[in-house]
Amino acid sequence: MKGIFITGTDTGAGKTVAAAALLCRYRALAPLRYWKPIQTGIENDDDDTETVRRLAGCMEREVFVHGVRLPKPVSPHLAARWAGERIDLRTLEAIRTDDGSAWIVEGAGGLLVPLNDSETMADWIGLLGLPVVVVARSGLGTINHTLLTLEALRSRALRVAGVLMTGEPNADNRAAIEHYGCMPVIGELPLLTPLTRESLAAAAGRLDPSDLLLEFLR
Repeated sequence: MKGIFITGTDTGAGKTVAAAALLCRYRALAPLRYWKPIQTGIENDDDDTETVRRLAGCMEREVFVHGVRLPKPVSPHLAARWAGERIDLRTLEAIRTDDGSAWIVEGAGGLLVPLNDSETMADWIGLLGLPVVVVARSGLGTINHTLLTLEALRSRALRVAGVLMTGEPNADNRAAIEHYGCMPVIGELPLLTPLTRESLAAAAGRLDPSDLLLEFLR
């Protein structure tokens, strides 16, 4: 399996919009598929797959819809418990297909969100074996949150592909993350008002000017 895994420094960091932007940015350069393996909050119409489909203008084959879908908008382990289920990562891995595409896989919440009684999102990343793009907010607090996430990834021998920042550009925070985290920021995705397919496509074209992610997608 080739591709990238998108995690965030926390819930709401902008993973879904980042995933859609990366689809827009790279689809002309490599065959891509998007997958959100674990989604909670379905009863509240919280469907990141449909959001990516709409924002990135995805063709049917670019979206893989199968996975764990849970009603309550809480941590996956708790949403599964409330639904009388248990998330089994080996079963989940077995449903994916390998058709030669590169995958953009979006996690739920942050790196250490629990998925069951003993495994976290980091274990799922390790099972897939994909390099990680960390989506981080640009504002106050992001240096600590991002460096902690990078340290947790490295302590588990998980490969990091880069950091993508969301929100108003902040040159000082970006420089600190690159210096102390020893990791490139591949781009900054501003808050888009309105957030449309057209505005996202324009912003996506400015991401990763050095094509650093292409080695993971081809």
